[in-house]
Amino acid sequence: MLSIEEYRGIFLQYLPTQNEVREPKNLYRPVSYIMDLGGKRLRPILTLMAADFFGGNSSDALPAAMAVEVFHNFSLVHDDIMDDAPLRRGKPTVHEKWDVNTGILSGDAMLIQAYRHLEAYKGAMLQQLFEIFNKTAIEVCEGQQHDIDFETRNDVTIDEYLKMIEYKTSILVAAALKMGAIVAGADEENQNLIYGFGRNLGIAFQLQDDYLDAFGDPEKFGKQVGGDIIENKKTFLYLKAMQLAQKSEQRTLLDLFTIQPEDTDTKIKTVKAIFEKSGAVAAIKTEIESYTEKAFSALERIDADEKDRQLFKGFGLNLMQRTV
Repeated sequence: MLSIEEYRGIFLQYLPTQNEVREPKNLYRPVSYIMDLGGKRLRPILTLMAADFFGGNSSDALPAAMAVEVFHNFSLVHDDIMDDAPLRRGKPTVHEKWDVNTGILSGDAMLIQAYRHLEAYKGAMLQQLFEIFNKTAIEVCEGQQHDIDFETRNDVTIDEYLKMIEYKTSILVAAALKMGAIVAGADEENQNLIYGFGRNLGIAFQLQDDYLDAFGDPEKFGKQVGGDIIENKKTFLYLKAMQLAQKSEQRTLLDLFTIQPEDTDTKIKTVKAIFEKSGAVAAIKTEIESYTEKAFSALERIDADEKDRQLFKGFGLNLMQRTV
């Protein structure tokens, strides 16, 4: 297997060949724009890695990797419209740079393009890829709807929250890996194990993101620390604190998450203090460790070269030890 940076380089060489602007330009320029904005390209890299991991050829997995990346960016275009987000990766979002109608239509075109990339495969392999891709696509939509519903609910459970982040975030990581395994011709057991690795690592990643949003280093995190608190998002930290905190502190949290005070700094400070005192911070760290261990347990059960397995383990450890 190659290094992660080498896999990134392979995908970035392939990307421009699949991202050309054609007529009508007002449909395809926004597509090219969002695809060129960058990002870590983690999902397509994982597809390429999985193909080699299971004895295939990463070059054969490039269309599948492209399908995953196009779908991911399609979801971002539509998410930004729903959130009325002005920026994506430091640049204007598609609907801000053009308009909402363009964002909707170009996003629709991207979803169709994602499927067209899978046309590179035939027969039973295409059937398998379509099955995991379709399952993932609808679950991402379900996760997004749960996230929207949670904004107006005060009875969200931790199990519901974990299911939401699994569907909204982690299952696309899991699918990216499984699609690489399918292209390599891996058996069903190994496909499911690499899927489990990605699913659990993705949940751990999102929980780590929840933690960093509240307690990360502002200089390293790259965005305002406490953003979820300001936006009244019911993250794992909030839900756990509502379980564990004293009644008076639960009331304080509930009050602070139903209003938008002018003094957001005081709100962030108060909420973070309750998160720590209640034991929610300790609980999220335990949960992150638990899901990371589940991911590595699935990885260890895969029949593969130990050196290659360590590349995946190192990838996971780097994600979990990040500060941004």
